[in-house]
Amino acid sequence: MLHILKETSSPRGAIALRGMFEARKRVFVDLLGWDVPVLGGRYEVDQFDDVHCAYLVLSDGAGGHLASTRLLPTERPHILDSLYPALCDGPVPRGPDIFEITRFCLERDLPTRDRRRARDTLICGLIDHALANGIRAYTAIAEQRWLKQVEGFGWRTKRLGPLRSDGATNLGALEIRIDGDTPKRVRATGIVPDDTLNDLPAQAAA
Repeated sequence: MLHILKETSSPRGAIALRGMFEARKRVFVDLLGWDVPVLGGRYEVDQFDDVHCAYLVLSDGAGGHLASTRLLPTERPHILDSLYPALCDGPVPRGPDIFEITRFCLERDLPTRDRRRARDTLICGLIDHALANGIRAYTAIAEQRWLKQVEGFGWRTKRLGPLRSDGATNLGALEIRIDGDTPKRVRATGIVPDDTLNDLPAQAAA
């Protein structure tokens, strides 16, 4: 099930958010070694996790985390304008109809096939959310390998500037344009939502 949540969500939504913050810690801190805040040794939460952002959280039938991402409004401080403006050759894209995709997180213990299914379902959820809410573009920051994958998903993308070194990796920034034919373009690459994710056993995302 795909949840669209705010920090002030219902009790059921709060459970999904806790699962997401735990998963973010497992992926971004334990696996990737990011130097980011961790609350209580369990939850990866930073200064952008506030009442202004929204989350898309994909859960299995028992409520376990499968995949998630955070959307930041670009009219407020966000990661690209606050931390990485040098990734843009020109002005950082901003506007009420532009949101930044951050913390795209796939549950690390899922089998490869299920991770792909969860990834594709979350991508389709991002597109549906944009079309339903008047979002014409997303921005995103990614390391070089993931950047190329995102560019291959079928949607229209534009590099905002050259790759730049960030320690051991090269980072780049993208604008992803969303319009009425984006779902068709993405489906043509084989990316489709998978409703059977609800049938995954709970322990797959433990």
